Amino acid sequence: MPTSTRFTIWRPLATALAATAALLATFLAPATAQAQTAPRESQPVYSYEHAVREAVWVDTRLDGDGDGKSDRVAVDIVRPREPAQRGRKVPVIMDASPYYSCCGRGNESQLKTYDANGRVVQMPLFYDNYFVPRGYAFVGVDLAGTNRSDGCVDVGGRSDIQSAKAVVDWLNGRATAYTTRTGTQKTKADWTNGKTGMIGKSWDGTIANGVAATGVKGLKTIVPISAISTWYDYYFAQGAPLYDSGPDWLSDYVDSPDARAKCAAVQQKLVDQAPRTGDRTPLWTERDYVKDARKVKASVFLVHGMQDLNVRLQHVGPWWDALAKNGVQRKIWLSQTGHVDPFDFRRAQWVDTLHRWFDHELLGYDNGIDREPMADIERHPDQWVTSKSWPPRGTSATTLRPAQGTRPGVGTLGLSRARGTETFTDDPALSETDWTARIDTSTPDKAGFTTATLTGDLRLSGASKVTVTATPTTSTAHLSAVLVDLGPDTIRDYAASGEGISTLADRTCWGPSTTGDSACFKETRAKTTAVDYTVVSRGWADLGTYADAGKGVPLTPGKAYTITLDLGATDHVVPAGHRLALIVAGTDKDLIDPPSTRPTLTIDLARTSARVPLVGGAAAFAHATKGARTAVPQKAGALDGVRAPRTAHRVPEGG
Repeated sequence: MPTSTRFTIWRPLATALAATAALLATFLAPATAQAQTAPRESQPVYSYEHAVREAVWVDTRLDGDGDGKSDRVAVDIVRPREPAQRGRKVPVIMDASPYYSCCGRGNESQLKTYDANGRVVQMPLFYDNYFVPRGYAFVGVDLAGTNRSDGCVDVGGRSDIQSAKAVVDWLNGRATAYTTRTGTQKTKADWTNGKTGMIGKSWDGTIANGVAATGVKGLKTIVPISAISTWYDYYFAQGAPLYDSGPDWLSDYVDSPDARAKCAAVQQKLVDQAPRTGDRTPLWTERDYVKDARKVKASVFLVHGMQDLNVRLQHVGPWWDALAKNGVQRKIWLSQTGHVDPFDFRRAQWVDTLHRWFDHELLGYDNGIDREPMADIERHPDQWVTSKSWPPRGTSATTLRPAQGTRPGVGTLGLSRARGTETFTDDPALSETDWTARIDTSTPDKAGFTTATLTGDLRLSGASKVTVTATPTTSTAHLSAVLVDLGPDTIRDYAASGEGISTLADRTCWGPSTTGDSACFKETRAKTTAVDYTVVSRGWADLGTYADAGKGVPLTPGKAYTITLDLGATDHVVPAGHRLALIVAGTDKDLIDPPSTRPTLTIDLARTSARVPLVGGAAAFAHATKGARTAVPQKAGALDGVRAPRTAHRVPEGG
């Protein structure tokens, strides 16, 4: 637990050493006594001030920068001194990142700093401060092409993943490391038992996913926070571009000066093999970790914001389902925030849960965390519920069908198939907030369909699919499908600059500090806003990918095409008194880029539907709408929501 910044009081070193001796006595006790006194929680018995701080360079066995020499990646290590002195080996918590020198980590954008001998002084984030005194080593890896590492950044490809995998191999005695970047003196990780847990937010968590998908031995668990599971889905949504640039821009953003001078060939490959057409190429296949989920041996503790418009929820559902199919031990937290670390939206509970997770996975403590509910879900700001499994048992995909209403573009949503059509014209100047604000008004830019006012709660849990049959007037067209909870609520303001949090001046401390590395971080609180509606889930596609999700083709004006859009996973309760809405429209401003033309699309309602994961299935929907009458707008004029999405991020970072 933290103390306020005023000060954190830690036990004197002598007391800590005494506690260490007692702990060692436990480890050396006979098996029977050991079973009776098995520890359930690691304690801060080691000195952080006197921890070993060292740097090594691990040979990746790649030559990404083409200089004729095998690339070495820099590995900064903070580990407790006392275990090695007593012949005890420790496990490792590792964060492999491209951001340690260019952009910073965490809410305060911390960078690595070094002393005159090149040893790390400030290791960003709280992991080393908190876990090193508890008997873990913390390892911060500079991805190839960043900070003090050789090689080139290839944005989730072989070089990125091998940067971190080689370190896991070294920790387990299977790779070579050197004491300097260019020298010949080798060094072994004889202080560790090789058991490694990887953690990180955004790109860092993505690397954890990718390394786990190699099946590397020694990696026991990963904790990916707001992480990518397939890089294609970071840049495209079924062929529709999410950004006006590709991975070459991102690589250049994080490259070290040395890498920029050597990596022109890698940069050009990222241009040539990632066409802006949205076609899937071998480059994207290499960066798809979901396809290799069968290789994952590590347990997975996944954390994501349900309103993350940077690393979107499309990265959660397929990865989670693939891991489940492979029988991977899993745990998940889903918050109301955007791209935010749990340290900044649920700090005390996060540190406690992460502590118990690593104790269980890396130290083998039977603390019961594996028997606790699988999912924690933020239902309202700072109000959490749990779910024994996720999605919960009894959840089934239920087909909801749109139907015409009494006015153009203002229809109904229910279980019965309907006939008829609706027509809208793509307006790239409008977004999901514009469409929803006028859901009960005929507008030329969208088709909206709502249930009657619910008489009971309706829970959506998982990923939805929306199938649309559309006839375009031009040779290109983009589609958006949005599920919305229509009704008043107070939610985290995920569209504000903090994406659902406000940063305060007060600090709390999470471990001991040194002169150069403070364990005290600024506190946060939920930033909330009152709304008339909440966007529940979204999906996008280029209609030209109707036949092949990996390749788009020109459309024939006047011809009908059927396509299924994958919406992001979520867990949301639409309460009684609210309505559930489906919106089908064109370009979602600042979330996808517009097509080269501005089509008008006619939707065939008989061949359009939404497959929504409802707890209780169709029976739950029927119950929640039983006795409901035709919906009446709950507010005259436009509905209020969060502000329109900002220009989309192009950097999956956490600073």
